[in-house]
Amino acid sequence: MGRAAQTTAGALAEKFGLELRGNPETVVSGVAPIADARPGQIAFYSTERNSNAFKILPVSVLENTRASVILLQPEMVSHAPTDAALLVCNSPRSEIIKILGEVYREPPRRGISGRAYIESGVFFRNRRSVYVGQFATIERGAVIEEDVKIYPNTYIGKNVTIGRGTVIYSGAHIENATIGADCVIYAGASIGKDGFGYTRQDGHNVFITHVGRVVIGNRVSVGANSCIDRGALTDTMIGDGTKIDNLCQIAHGVVVGSECFLASGVGLAGGVKVGDRVLLGGHAGIANGVKIGNDASVGANSGVFRDIPEGETHMGYPAGPGREFLRHYAWIKKHVNKD
Repeated sequence: MGRAAQTTAGALAEKFGLELRGNPETVVSGVAPIADARPGQIAFYSTERNSNAFKILPVSVLENTRASVILLQPEMVSHAPTDAALLVCNSPRSEIIKILGEVYREPPRRGISGRAYIESGVFFRNRRSVYVGQFATIERGAVIEEDVKIYPNTYIGKNVTIGRGTVIYSGAHIENATIGADCVIYAGASIGKDGFGYTRQDGHNVFITHVGRVVIGNRVSVGANSCIDRGALTDTMIGDGTKIDNLCQIAHGVVVGSECFLASGVGLAGGVKVGDRVLLGGHAGIANGVKIGNDASVGANSGVFRDIPEGETHMGYPAGPGREFLRHYAWIKKHVNKD
């Protein structure tokens, strides 16, 4: 892990509204799994069943932990070591996420490198609050809001807007785009380049000029080496809170709703419409113009060629309702001979 910021059990309790039992001056200098924690570290123990991915550890792990501070539920307090400071809450899994962000918070970084290239006509809302690394390029007409961090070797094109608190990591290439507040654009991401828009004329492939933008909401994450193409005539749009993993492709004119998760390798063809809170498994491919309803999900490696209604889970190639896919798989397994 990175270097932790030292704090205390009392400070964490006060900041996050947790019930403290024990010494408020107990020092926290790192976070660790409860089975591996050492003195000076905070760990959590939970019996929550938020999903099948969460594993409930034996209570003996809690009883024998060496962590100095433990985040846990009220009913587990009696099993905790008596010398540990306890932070009591109903959802340790949720609270540990906040504490991780506090303990491993990146220190403030400000200043514009003399080796950055910034054209005249770039607007900084508050130049002193911004960080721009060496060899970054920002072209005229760009708008950079407060507390933005632009790491070395990035490219920000003409008239791009970067919202407050957004972080752009090294090697990202952004043009024809408006990006909201508190976003994270990881290394090598490409946003706002022309899409794969061609038409056939007189037996030849002819490129369609793209004039749309990419509009990204607030709190969006775009993974390393992912690509989001500008729209041809309409904008490509990504809703608030959506998280895009590494190596994803979002084509021209796609609309993705809020609070979606797109796992690594997802590909959305032109004109796809994705609702809110949609989950797309790794390497899922969605064909041109398909509409996916709110709260739907698509299994990994699926190929989707027809619309998916709200709340349904589809999987397979071609993708269909999850139960239908599992029935087909069971039939094949039962009736097809194995070599």
